[in-house]
Amino acid sequence: MSDLRDLYQEVIFDHNRHPRNFGPFPEANRHADGFNPLCGDRLTLHLRVEGGVIREARFEGAGCAISTASASLMTEALKGKTEAEAAVLFEGFHHMVMGEPVTVDLGKLSVLAGVSEFPARVKCASLAWHTLNAALKNESNPVSTE
Repeated sequence: MSDLRDLYQEVIFDHNRHPRNFGPFPEANRHADGFNPLCGDRLTLHLRVEGGVIREARFEGAGCAISTASASLMTEALKGKTEAEAAVLFEGFHHMVMGEPVTVDLGKLSVLAGVSEFPARVKCASLAWHTLNAALKNESNPVSTE
């Protein structure tokens, strides 16, 4: 189990040091801002949704390692998914970080399962996901984890 935990930690560190899909995205047609006042994480999520399919996902902002890694992994997982599939991923991810049973294959997102052991970090991991919900619903108010 220790080797698996080490591997998961390395994936999280890698996505924090070298976040995927990070940076501005002027071609996006959906945007949302998120804020975690507990530790100061801030992010803006940019999506390009065409015909109900997420064609591109990018994010900007600054946050802790868990928050950044979660946003990076999330944007990778979303590309090519329908809005309905993204909603299913959100539910599965939320159950996972809350330590509840998961009935969806989360793929690489499973590296964040250990967050459930640290309740204060759940908000860090879920910030990008709550921001995704706001972007998909075209909500203009910033999302807060409080």
